Amino acid sequence: MYSEVRRAWLQQLIAERLSAEISLGVTEHPQRAYQLRHGGRFIETPAWDWGLGEAVVDCDEYDAHWEGWQPALGRLMPAPGAKYLRKPLVETVPDGCIVNYDILGLASWMLSRAEEFGRVDLDEHGRFPATASHAYRHGYLGRPIVDEWFSLLRQVTRRVWPGMNLADVDFEMRVSHDVDRPSEYAFCGPKQLLRGMAVDLVRKRDVRSAARRPWAWLWDRKLDAADPCNTFQWLMDLSERRGLTSAFNFVCGRTEPRFDPHYEVDGPAIRDLIRSIHGRGHEIGLHPSYGTYLDAGAIRREARRLQRVCSEESASQDAWGGRMHYLRWSTPTTLWGWENADLAYDSTLGYADRTGFRCGTCFEYTALDPTALQPLRLRIRPLIAMDATVLSQSYMAMGATVAAREELVKLKDSCRAVGGIFTLLWHNSSLTSREERRLYEDVLDA
Repeated sequence: MYSEVRRAWLQQLIAERLSAEISLGVTEHPQRAYQLRHGGRFIETPAWDWGLGEAVVDCDEYDAHWEGWQPALGRLMPAPGAKYLRKPLVETVPDGCIVNYDILGLASWMLSRAEEFGRVDLDEHGRFPATASHAYRHGYLGRPIVDEWFSLLRQVTRRVWPGMNLADVDFEMRVSHDVDRPSEYAFCGPKQLLRGMAVDLVRKRDVRSAARRPWAWLWDRKLDAADPCNTFQWLMDLSERRGLTSAFNFVCGRTEPRFDPHYEVDGPAIRDLIRSIHGRGHEIGLHPSYGTYLDAGAIRREARRLQRVCSEESASQDAWGGRMHYLRWSTPTTLWGWENADLAYDSTLGYADRTGFRCGTCFEYTALDPTALQPLRLRIRPLIAMDATVLSQSYMAMGATVAAREELVKLKDSCRAVGGIFTLLWHNSSLTSREERRLYEDVLDA
C-alpha cells in the first residue's frame, strides 16, 4: 500500500492539484497513514483498504456545509467507504489538521479504475458498463467525486498554509471527433453501394443522394463536399470561432470487419483530409481498431502507421494521443497498450451507456496500473460525454432534444464548478440533421 512508486504517483497528483510545495510522507500512526507536510505544519489523512477489483459496498453522504466548508457541488458529498466515519471531517491539532476521510485512497481507487479489474459483467462489446459501476449504483456517476474531495482538501490546505501558492484550476473545454464514417457514400463494397442507393430511392425518395453515391464511390481523391458525413470543415470553423482545437482520431487498421470502418488512412481522400486538419492547426489522433484493446502490439502498429502517413503529409505533432474504437477498454491491459506504443495520452475512459465521470474526475492525470500500483508515462484524459450516449436508442435514447442539451450542459457546469475540463466526443457523422448541429453548437456555447 505504501510503496515508493505509488507514493510518487500520489505526490505528483498532489503537486498538480494542490501545490508542488507539499511533500507526501507516510506516518506510523495506526489511523492516520498519510502526512502532507510543508514548513513544519502538516495535514494527516487515513489510508483504508479499498480492495482491488471489488466495488466498495457502502456509500455514505458527508454534509460538508454543516461543518463550515464550501462543497463544490451540492451540500451533501458522496463518501464511498465512509460507513463508519462518525467524526468531523477536519480536526485541528497543534501545527496542523487531521482529515478523517481517505481522500487519497478514493483518488487512487477511482483514477486507476481498480474496480474494473477482473470483472466479467461486461456488455456485448466486452466493455465494463456504467450500470455495473459503484458510482452508478450509488447515484454519483454524474459528479466528479475526486475533484469535489480535492476541492475540499484545497480549503483545508488554505487553512493550514494561508500563504501558500496553490496550483491554478481554470475551466476549459476539449472537443474530439472519432472518424468512424468519414463519408456516407464512399468507402464501402459494391453491395453496400447498391443497398444505399436503394434506401435513398425507396425509403428516402432522395434521387440526388442516390445519384451522388456512385460518383463519390468511384472518385477517391477527395471527400464529396455535399456528403452529409463530411462535416470536418464545419467542425473546425466552430472550434476556431470559440478558440478551441479539435482532435480528429483516425482508424488505422481492420481487426473486425463488422465494426471497423472501411477506409484506409493512407488513401488519397483521407490524406487530403489530414493535410486540411493539420493546415488549420487542429490535431490528428489515433482510433485503434475494434480488436486491439487486448493487443498491445496491434495498437503500436496502428500508431506507427498513422505517424508514417502524417509524416509523409508533413503533418508533424509534438505529441500523439487518441481514443479506443467503441470505447473498448480492459484494465490494465489496454493501458499498457497505449504505454508501449509511446503515446502521450488516451481519452477513452468514459462510458458508452451513460454520460458522467467514470474516473471520478474531469482533470487529466498520470495513469496508474492498479494491479502493480505502478505509475506510467501515459496521461489519461477522461471522457465526460459522447454524442452517441445521449442520442442513440441503444443507450440514453434522448435524441437531439432539450433533455439531451440539459444533460450535457449539467455535466459541463459540474466541470466548471471544480475548475476542470469538459471533454466531449462528437462524431463527424452525428451532425447530419439540423437538430444535431444545433445541439452541438448549444453545448459548445453553454
